[in-house]
Amino acid sequence: MKAWENNIRKVIPYVPGEQPQQSSVIKLNTNENPYPPSPSVEKALLGLDLDLLRRYPDPSASELVCSIAEFYGVTKEQVFAGVGSDDALAMTFLTCFHSNQPILFPDITYSFYEVWADLFRIPYQKQALDGEFYIRPEDYAKKNGGVIIPNPNAPTGICQPLGQIEEIVKNNSDVIVVIDEAYIDFGGDSALPLLKKYENLLIVQTFSKSRSFAGMRIGFLLGNPDLIRYIQDCKYSFNSYTLNQTAITLGAAVMRDKEYFDQCRNRIMETREWVKTKFLELGFSFPDSMANFLFVTHPQFAAETLFMALKEAGIYVRHFKKPERISNYLRITIGTREEMECLVSFLNTYMSENRSESC
Repeated sequence: MKAWENNIRKVIPYVPGEQPQQSSVIKLNTNENPYPPSPSVEKALLGLDLDLLRRYPDPSASELVCSIAEFYGVTKEQVFAGVGSDDALAMTFLTCFHSNQPILFPDITYSFYEVWADLFRIPYQKQALDGEFYIRPEDYAKKNGGVIIPNPNAPTGICQPLGQIEEIVKNNSDVIVVIDEAYIDFGGDSALPLLKKYENLLIVQTFSKSRSFAGMRIGFLLGNPDLIRYIQDCKYSFNSYTLNQTAITLGAAVMRDKEYFDQCRNRIMETREWVKTKFLELGFSFPDSMANFLFVTHPQFAAETLFMALKEAGIYVRHFKKPERISNYLRITIGTREEMECLVSFLNTYMSENRSESC
């Protein structure tokens, strides 16, 4: 090791899903929305004053923040906007988890949580999901430095009942409890009503999934004004101008088009329920996902074998080798009805032709 490397902060980075550039593939590996963003985006883009691009954007992103606040029925002081939910979550880790006690999160969940904890030198403990991949609220009733729970969880898709979420928030009134709701628009009950009762609650959401805006990178936090102000202070100390002017303008346009938002997410949920029936017919088992993906396993076909066969056919899904407990599962994004029909057709043919070899 070179001498200067002794002073380098070393972490094991988060590994994102593959981003194939070929237009011919069916991309079901990163939970993107298969439909384009709201038509209002094109109108807002054409109306964008290009002279604004020579100036720094509004550091408070007030146009976007106000549109989010209006949609969710909160005040603008209760909203923090970031460059994707990853930015919002990173600022949350940096601001809220400043304790000698370990923060708690599930052992099977969004793997970036562990990366941020390592990056910011935050102690943590992973709490094991039960045999059916559900969170056990009692595991979060011990002394800790903060809690973060995704609901619905990823990669399982399981959504905990709101009563259990409230139990966890209530039992941890002395620390910040973060509920990561990246997928809540596809099923389950948001913790939004709990904001009126608990000052220690912080909700994270994103434009990447239900609003078809992964390429623009917009995420946000909802919480009590004091908590949001603390996070803003850290953000301004880190980077004052995080959201660019285009993202602010177009994000506000997306947020205002509720009709299109409801249409798209309903189409995805309808396709998801159809795909569930087809996967059951093919012999797969999976948790009852309330997200825009399924987490599937098959008793006769190894997940990695299916992953490679699908990839060779131009169908990309996600396979996690770690932790070992989920190494025989595939996470499959819900695409358009046509894309999912292609997926089901391929699996039906492949499994029929290779069943004897797998047994």
